[in-house]
Amino acid sequence: MSTLVQHILQRYPALSFRLYRRYWFASFASVGATQLIALGQGWLIFELTGSALQLGVLGAAASLPNIAMTLFGGVVADRFDKRQILRATSLSITLLLAVLAWLDFSEQVEVWHVITIAATFSAITGLDWPTRVAIYPHLVERSAFMSAVALNSFIWQATRMAIPALGGVIMYLADTWLIFAMAAAGFFTMFVVISGIHVKLPEPTESSPLQQLLEGLAYIWQSPLFKWLLLLTFVGMFFSQSYVQILPVFVGAIGKAEQAFGYLLSAGGLGSIVGTLLIGSIAAHRPIGHYMFLGAASSVVALAGFVFVAQAGWFTGALIMVFLAAACSSVYMIISMTILQMRVPDELRGRVMGIHTIGYSLVPLGGLFLGALAEQTGAGAAVLYGGAIYLVVLAGVWVTKTNLRTIRNEPA
Repeated sequence: MSTLVQHILQRYPALSFRLYRRYWFASFASVGATQLIALGQGWLIFELTGSALQLGVLGAAASLPNIAMTLFGGVVADRFDKRQILRATSLSITLLLAVLAWLDFSEQVEVWHVITIAATFSAITGLDWPTRVAIYPHLVERSAFMSAVALNSFIWQATRMAIPALGGVIMYLADTWLIFAMAAAGFFTMFVVISGIHVKLPEPTESSPLQQLLEGLAYIWQSPLFKWLLLLTFVGMFFSQSYVQILPVFVGAIGKAEQAFGYLLSAGGLGSIVGTLLIGSIAAHRPIGHYMFLGAASSVVALAGFVFVAQAGWFTGALIMVFLAAACSSVYMIISMTILQMRVPDELRGRVMGIHTIGYSLVPLGGLFLGALAEQTGAGAAVLYGGAIYLVVLAGVWVTKTNLRTIRNEPA
């Protein structure tokens, strides 16, 4: 085994588990497809309407069904074969995206088509995402959890860096229909690969689905750690990270087009990768709560910087600030999710971590809030207001919940 491979496995021990490696590589295809969908739908809606508010409506369609479905998606993940669930969701999304690609290619696409398909995709991912976060911890040993969380985050951030820039070029050369066709191929790849992964999972309980859902909610409510970390995640996603939903407005203000939109999203992906790599330098049992809060607060400061340089028309500065905001935000997200994965009981993993994934759906939903606010105050002011709300909540939790500041990366 080469020295480089040994170094990688030492730094990221989750990759030494064969089933996890197969799952990890397969996830690149579907997560990359998810990045393409967000890029293509956002730009298509902006082309059809030119409205920040309509971008917000798209965000609501891409989030509300997911939030509603995720509450029971975690229950489904805990009751049924996770592999079969992922096969069903991947194939369903493949067919859905194929329809959207055809409508766009044949120039029959209308705003309601995009909104409806976005909502359907959102509902399906309400089953898909909780199952993903529930299955991969069963593919590695507990000692490798933090590396597995970081590697899963790396998939999202690496594709977020590379895919939008590539997608921007594709949209410029061939229009958005090819984006949706490529996304369909990505989810079909996930379907094929997950079909060959088999893993022994805990036996489900005999309680009713509603009782299981209530058990998950009760566990979160009665656990201060889970309750406050989820609150910070939800507030940050809704009020701060949702700025990505109205990025096309800033691109237009700077005087750029599709490629610039892709570059901004890619800068965020690169920043998140850097943040992920920074997490690897933190010792396993060192108190990491300070890093978590510092990352969250710093992301808001960088986001404010983005607003000012974007409004000044400095595109390079905007790229730098998006990079910094994403790097700092990923530090918070990886630390907080690792802490939760380390402490959640296996029998509740699908429900509790499924509820955690609601945070990602709050990004497009927050886009509706920011989009509506931007119509009244301007996009820059809307983003600054959202960031200020997040900072206030962060400060309140920092002052009142001292146990979060001193928490360590180890099981409870």
